[in-house]
Amino acid sequence: MPRPERKVIERIQKLKGQINYHNHLYYVLDNPEISDAEYDRLFDELLELEKRYPELITSDSPTQRVGATPLEEFKTVRHSLPMLSLNKATSEAEFLGFHRRVLELSEVSEKKIRYTVEPKFDGLAVELVYKKGVFSLGSTRGDGAVGEDVTLNLRTIRPIPLRLIGGPNPDLIEVRGEVIMNKEDFEILNKKREKMEEPLFANPRNAAAGSVRQLDPQVTSTRPLNMFAYGIGRVEGRKLTNHWDCILYLKRIGFKISQYVELCESVEQVKAYYERLLEVRNDLPYEIDGVVIKVDEFTLQEKLGELSRSPRWAVAWKFPAQQESSRIRDIIVSVGRTGALTPVAMLEPVRVGGVEVSRASLHNEDEVRKKDVRIGDTVVIQRAGDVIPEVVKVVKSRRTGREKRFSMPERCPVCGSKAERPWGEAIHRCTGIACPAQIKENLAHFVSKGAMDMDGLGYKFLEQMVDKKIIQDQADLYFLKKEDVMNMDRMGDKLAKNLLNAIQKSRSPSLTNLIYALGIRNVGYHLAGVLAKQFKSIDNLAKQTTEDLTQVHEIGPIVSESIYNFFHNPKNLKVLEKLRRGGVRFPVEKVEAREAPLSGKTFVLTGGLDSFTRDEARKIIEDMGGRLSSSVSKKTDFIIVGKDPGSKYDSALKLGIKALNENEFKKLIGR
Repeated sequence: MPRPERKVIERIQKLKGQINYHNHLYYVLDNPEISDAEYDRLFDELLELEKRYPELITSDSPTQRVGATPLEEFKTVRHSLPMLSLNKATSEAEFLGFHRRVLELSEVSEKKIRYTVEPKFDGLAVELVYKKGVFSLGSTRGDGAVGEDVTLNLRTIRPIPLRLIGGPNPDLIEVRGEVIMNKEDFEILNKKREKMEEPLFANPRNAAAGSVRQLDPQVTSTRPLNMFAYGIGRVEGRKLTNHWDCILYLKRIGFKISQYVELCESVEQVKAYYERLLEVRNDLPYEIDGVVIKVDEFTLQEKLGELSRSPRWAVAWKFPAQQESSRIRDIIVSVGRTGALTPVAMLEPVRVGGVEVSRASLHNEDEVRKKDVRIGDTVVIQRAGDVIPEVVKVVKSRRTGREKRFSMPERCPVCGSKAERPWGEAIHRCTGIACPAQIKENLAHFVSKGAMDMDGLGYKFLEQMVDKKIIQDQADLYFLKKEDVMNMDRMGDKLAKNLLNAIQKSRSPSLTNLIYALGIRNVGYHLAGVLAKQFKSIDNLAKQTTEDLTQVHEIGPIVSESIYNFFHNPKNLKVLEKLRRGGVRFPVEKVEAREAPLSGKTFVLTGGLDSFTRDEARKIIEDMGGRLSSSVSKKTDFIIVGKDPGSKYDSALKLGIKALNENEFKKLIGR
């Protein structure tokens, strides 16, 4: 292979420098100089050059943030210097007690003590190791001595530089910081998860921690994560004498630091800083739960020393909890867009953290029972994460004996369908396919690609149709006339015809698409295909008992119960009958006989493959009659071993399972 020309090498270096510079302006300084289109052009040019000359790709290239294969488990990392936790102060008196101990142990006058103060972020503490200026290792705090290697995930977080700027760089530097998620980004993420019927994160901290600890870096890369640097562990080739200089140095070499870090010359300045941050905390884009106060001079820090798990030279002065008390006037049940039934406490209005609160979530039936919440109780209210009001506890000493116990309804309060609580879950759900509370989301799923595939029927159109009471369930789409469609906003003759044509085309779906379109809980597109292949018609599927369904590979008790309940809900059966009347063809599938060389064989994959992604390998195996499992068991026939295999390989060897390397796997599938 010919060596790249010098001008190509120079161009790649220049592009990397430009992109890193603009990344720093955008993600760290929030001060972009170029448009998104200009940035994309630079990035695309670098990407194209690296494709043509892969030998020039380096780990610090902006193109290498994402792309690693999923891990099977995290490796452990021992911190060279412990990441200590902080002692807490919950009042001014406790902070002054900390200050008094600093004076006594340091044996210096009060005038010689300076404190660096900064917000106490509510996120996940991490350590980043840079060698010769290049990011080489990232880990969580863990227990302070040992954390988890999350390097691949941290590389996807844009404010974390892959190469330090403002050289010369130290030979080695360990940067410590907090990965967080902004409150607005957290709300958007949870709305997306609710729409996908995925579990919601409790708060931004949990969302940030859960995102960093994903085994698949691709998942982490989709999460809106941020990071603020707040300190340095070990450093070689650079002398720093105090924490304030440390913060300024971190900013100079490319890290995002809090704009609220300050150097205080006296205790009075620290107290004033605490009051200022307490006042603005609700207006900040991210969550903080106090301030961190550190003795500034490193020589004094060394003199003060450490306890077993915390330094004597720092303290976290926590903010008071934002709580108030109120009386529960009633408990109602709200039905969410995914059919989740949530008990909600209706309160006598009270101001919490500057906001008037008249409703508070009780989350689910288990929480109501655990806290023993009753109608008429006086309760303590807290804005969880300073956002969502929730009931913290009951003030039982104020009970009068007239309080009423609450129980979840057996039927959906909106549509009257049976409310079920799936085994292993805490949430009750409405089983009605046409429940008005969730019909818009169900319709959007019904018309989507992979379901009935009605091209052009977007969410806003469906929303209008429901709001104007033109449609009330999925089957109503097949009875629409042109005059109905023309009633919609911004609707022209041509667009109306196109929409009606899309509906007409959808009348002949495959059985897989039809099953998927019904929106049966826990049945995604893949399982819809499994059901279609096994039962061959909707009528046959509807006749199956839960015992019959669990005999099908990949169908467990939770899924079988969802399917059984769906087809035994009279309201759902009415919609199915109405779909038939609307001209929807309910197909009877005939599975074509074909050679399936891997039929009945179970495979497990460990490590990375050069020729296939995990999804590509799965599709090849399934297309040839086999299945790819995520875990090794006695039922496993083959384990495919790629680069850096994990513990699955050891388990397979112990069980005597045949191992295939990548070339042997390719021979098996005829590649």
